[in-house]
Amino acid sequence: MSKRAKIAVGGVAVGLFLLIWLPWWAAFLIVVGVPAAAYLALDPGQRRRLRRISRKELGG
Repeated sequence: MSKRAKIAVGGVAVGLFLLIWLPWWAAFLIVVGVPAAAYLALDPGQRRRLRRISRKELGG
């Protein structure tokens, strides 16, 4: 199993766990809020570079 597949399976597992233990709106806020907070934590140069590269290049 590739590294990306393991990450995807882990993300799905965490998402299902959150949906079971939290109200749907709280799980949604976590699923959307964590990546948004990570993006906002980048400095402007890193954000520009992230927007410039394609999705295929993100994984390495």
